Amino acid sequence: MTDHDTETLRGTRRLVVDRSVCAGHGLCYSRSPEVVDCDDSGYPVLLHDVLELDEHIAAAEEAVAVCPERALTLESA
Repeated sequence: MTDHDTETLRGTRRLVVDRSVCAGHGLCYSRSPEVVDCDDSGYPVLLHDVLELDEHIAAAEEAVAVCPERALTLESA
């Protein structure tokens, strides 16, 4: 493992959706299509099990911020 690998793992995060809270507004996948898509009913589908790239983590943070139901959370992986 290189120093770079260690840095990547240190920042690894996971985006989680609470489907019991999500109302399907679609703001998350409209704002952050790099990390969230939608199913046929308009509910979010997470595109990555683990977020390792800084740009994906930033996109996930934006998705969390725009969710009016607070159905998305960003956790350490």
